[in-house]
Amino acid sequence: MAARDGLAAEVRRLKEERDAVILAHNYQVPEVQDMADYVGDSLGLSRRAAGAPQSTIIFCGVHFMAETASIISPEKRVLIPDAEAGCSLSESVTAADVRAWKEEHPGAVTVGYVNTTAEVKAELDYCCTSSNAAAVVSSIPREKEVLFLPDMFLGSYVARVTGRSNIRIWAGECHVHAGITPAQVEEVMSGAGASELLVHPECGCTTPMMYDAASGGYGGRTVSILSTEGMMRRAAESTSRSFVVATETGILHRMRRQNPGKRFTPASEAAECQYMKMITPEKVRDSLLHGRHEVRVPAGIADRARAAITRMLEIG
Repeated sequence: MAARDGLAAEVRRLKEERDAVILAHNYQVPEVQDMADYVGDSLGLSRRAAGAPQSTIIFCGVHFMAETASIISPEKRVLIPDAEAGCSLSESVTAADVRAWKEEHPGAVTVGYVNTTAEVKAELDYCCTSSNAAAVVSSIPREKEVLFLPDMFLGSYVARVTGRSNIRIWAGECHVHAGITPAQVEEVMSGAGASELLVHPECGCTTPMMYDAASGGYGGRTVSILSTEGMMRRAAESTSRSFVVATETGILHRMRRQNPGKRFTPASEAAECQYMKMITPEKVRDSLLHGRHEVRVPAGIADRARAAITRMLEIG
């Protein structure tokens, strides 16, 4: 305990000396979340990065998130504590893939999840997150064909809630969320009493559930399909005292801390992203101390990607 407190104090000191702000995703390990200035989802982190007055951003997330922060705030120094923290979903599509897809569908509008590389974002018309994907697609004239990438579960959900038939969906997935199956959810819910169900739209369980869930029910239970930040709001506002949560298990730390009188059960104990867990408090300290690892996006790519990200931030 003393060693952990000492490390946290050292991080606070270095943060002030380096004029830095620490941003952490909801899936980070509890100790990293606890030392962060802000914890949130991709959209919230993007906005915080854009508005941060500090000259240095320590981004505790995966690499595409740090790239996004660098694109939004090119005048700031963006550091990621572990440069190997990647993302299986962002690796499921390349810029060359997007260019070829657009050639097959001339005139289509490309919408890409923020979980993509900077090079892919540079090929997009719009960027989005799970919290505003439906709003982004709804903002596009209905006669326009939409190419949605790379997550097929989020894309299927967006097609359902927007009622669009002219949306084509890339066959990518997050290996963690795709592994949360309907059978697992049903098994956990069967022993969870009157628990409310919170589901991330990247989950493999989403497709068979979405018709019921999109209208607010699933097997007679209250269910919401939400981004991680949407889950946080629902957990705080709901009168339910017990929740089953279908997303990466890192979010449970923040849920329990902010809602001490409520119970949160993971839909799958195995839903853990090894990339998110690569960042540790020691690596955060070393990033501050030694300036590790700076993330910079080439100006040509950043300028093109910035337009799609800006549209995402404007739509909200």
